[in-house]
Amino acid sequence: KLTELLQWYAAAFRDPMMLQPPEWFQAFIYCEALLQLPFFPVAAYAFLKGGCKWIRTPAIIYSTHVATTLFAILAHILFHDFSKSELSGPRTQRERLVLLSIYLPYLLIPLLILFTMLYNPYYNQVEKRKRK
Repeated sequence: KLTELLQWYAAAFRDPMMLQPPEWFQAFIYCEALLQLPFFPVAAYAFLKGGCKWIRTPAIIYSTHVATTLFAILAHILFHDFSKSELSGPRTQRERLVLLSIYLPYLLIPLLILFTMLYNPYYNQVEKRKRK
């Protein structure tokens, strides 16, 4: 069932990267498994509990990593010549924009996290340490 869903998605939205990911995209998938997935339960705990200022540095690392990978993916969607791909990629500008709109939230959410960590006064306060 999941394979059929993946094949449907790749065909419907003309996303060949899901069925035959280029090597650089595979590297991003490994980074996602090793860095991003472990971050999710930690971040969920910190944000749901509240008051966890220690999440600032891990959230900055996570969000900058994800944003960096998404810039490469979005550039690939916009500028790659998919006519040479074995699987059908986006052929028109409209199809590129539709595919771009699917990936765009994966950039916007980490950017929101990054800006929150950098500019929200709560997370940006310097803690005073007690002297003994």
